[in-house]
Amino acid sequence: MALPPLPANLRARRDFLRQVALGAAMFAVPGAFAEALTRTPKQTEGPFYPDKLPLDTDNWLSGRILDEHGDPVRNALVEIWQADNNGAYIHTKTGNAAKRDGNFQGFGRFLTGSSGEYVFRTIKPVPYKPRTPHIHLAVRIKGKKELITQCYIKGHEMNEKDGVYKGIKDAKLRESVSLSFDPLKGSKAGELSARWDVVLGFTPEG
Repeated sequence: MALPPLPANLRARRDFLRQVALGAAMFAVPGAFAEALTRTPKQTEGPFYPDKLPLDTDNWLSGRILDEHGDPVRNALVEIWQADNNGAYIHTKTGNAAKRDGNFQGFGRFLTGSSGEYVFRTIKPVPYKPRTPHIHLAVRIKGKKELITQCYIKGHEMNEKDGVYKGIKDAKLRESVSLSFDPLKGSKAGELSARWDVVLGFTPEG
């Protein structure tokens, strides 16, 4: 008995995840394209790293965690957190706390495998005073927080007014954290996806 076809939206998500897995396999060669890598700049953690974590941890922002030679980093714990559509974080001292969207998780974790690949399902970041849209990201290895950084929407009008974004003086470094959020092919729900490879400034031991 034939199974009914998947809805278009689920097919789009399945195809997206398949492409992520294929991309990870293609870049599993040690040191591949290392000469073209730009180290991801460190940035402020901000005051709203979650102090009240959600019970569930399901979350399309995807990419790889790489060392400075372009090798994928295995067993890196990747965390992201961001404000909801009302500019509120899952933090007891967040602004707009009364408007916080209880249906938005706002935080996610992902442990990388041998490909260094990570993937999150989240929302396109939104602005709140005085910040331009952004997503926070932290990378932990063996429990140690090795990198804290942020990514931004490429070309957003508020970027050049944002003190944290402007703190990255090097144009190449700015480019490395400026992402294009593009329509997910085949999605009927208007989903977007962005790709961000994060380069650590060291080679992990072991």
